[in-house]
Amino acid sequence: MSELAEPGPVDGATFACLMAPFEPFETCPELGVAVSGGRDSLSLALLAHEWASTRGGRIVALIVDHGLRPEAAGEALATARLLESLGIESLIRRWTGAKPSAGLQEAARGARYRLLREVCHERGILHLLVAHHADDQAETIAMRAARASGPDGLAGMAALVEWPEVRLLRPLLPVPRVRLTATLGSRGIAWIDDPSNSDLRFERARLRRARTVAVGLPVADGVRSGHELQTARAGVPLLQAREDGSIAIDRSAIERLPLDLRRRLASRVVQALGGGDHPPRRERLERAVARLSGTPERGKSGRGQDFTLSGCQFCLRQAAGSRQLEWIVRPENGRRGRQPLIPAAFFACYPAAATHLDRSPT
Repeated sequence: MSELAEPGPVDGATFACLMAPFEPFETCPELGVAVSGGRDSLSLALLAHEWASTRGGRIVALIVDHGLRPEAAGEALATARLLESLGIESLIRRWTGAKPSAGLQEAARGARYRLLREVCHERGILHLLVAHHADDQAETIAMRAARASGPDGLAGMAALVEWPEVRLLRPLLPVPRVRLTATLGSRGIAWIDDPSNSDLRFERARLRRARTVAVGLPVADGVRSGHELQTARAGVPLLQAREDGSIAIDRSAIERLPLDLRRRLASRVVQALGGGDHPPRRERLERAVARLSGTPERGKSGRGQDFTLSGCQFCLRQAAGSRQLEWIVRPENGRRGRQPLIPAAFFACYPAAATHLDRSPT
């Protein structure tokens, strides 16, 4: 989408193209949109509101008041009133309790996502949109490069992340911030600038002041997106949702996948079912993948091959009515009911997996 780098506001047709890679959505999609009151998230809320409305759906703007500045509560209310005037429902959640003296920004980020996930779970919202854009992505890659991150880190933020409660979507990653500014300017809508964005105590603010630019962003982001789609397509014929909430993986089929694809597929299944915020550690993932597709140890079969990985149990069993072996993956310690979306929402970028996401309006 090279045209996304051109100046000017983002229109509805362009936003529809940005949302297309995340399809399919339910019949009348309900989206959660994280809104801070800044230009980026306000632009996203407006575009998502129009996108959902044309499809018989709606959005709910989710505002988190971190309580870090005296003005924060008033700004949250002002943002909610603005959204209401635009026909958009909003909810405000507050981060309460003691705030750490060190690592404040990271703690605030963790609290924000925890609150957003809680709301989505309570409301049954399947898709949570956040407004990270091309400038944010470039800054992220630059910061990770400074820390000597590996290839996965240098690929930047993922456009799609599966959590137990909701899918996190970043549709604006290809869009430069200047276009989001133009989107609000063309509508005459004012926004609130968070002073922490220019606070030089924080790494991202210092990076902006230095105007550091990550090189090779479109290539890295394209590779990441390509990996996501490839993994989704590979997973659809291999995975089968079971009534108890577990997943069955065809053992012989996963053996035929390239090693790198096996790693990515196992990592995504574990992170989604286990509910972790991060993928499994590389060394543990390597051992697990070897066991998934390796030859059974002498004298061992079935339960002798079972193992755990990042909050999930992997149990090798014979498929019902067949001699074929399959891996049954379930959350460890009987944690049930946390992930009703597997595999359809987990692989929602591939239409063949989406049958039970289609919900008729009630």
